Amino acid sequence: MMTDVVDHSGGPTRSGAEQPSASGSEPATAQPAGALTGTAEPTAAARIVQIRERIDEIDNALVALWQERAALSQEVGATRMASGGTRLVLSRERDILERFRTALGADGTQLALLLLRAGRGPL
Repeated sequence: MMTDVVDHSGGPTRSGAEQPSASGSEPATAQPAGALTGTAEPTAAARIVQIRERIDEIDNALVALWQERAALSQEVGATRMASGGTRLVLSRERDILERFRTALGADGTQLALLLLRAGRGPL
């Protein structure tokens, strides 16, 4: 999936794809020093590339874990409903919300809400 992002100069860029050249016909291959890292200093640029590679690895792991969690949660819900149980267990959802809020603050609450929705669908 490609998403638009804005670089520090204010211009949109495409993540996950090469940038078109000024003519629009071919991908740009020669970029000014620092265009990809935000710095022309070689040591800092190399370190930024290394850090970003690790960030990408973490992002891939998060996506895989998100998908696994959603599938497991859906299975729990289907099993519960097939056995005559309720669609939701609100006390469980409250516990999850509290756990994430305690660990991550307000952003944790928002993350937990997204995780819960991924597993059970919208309310």
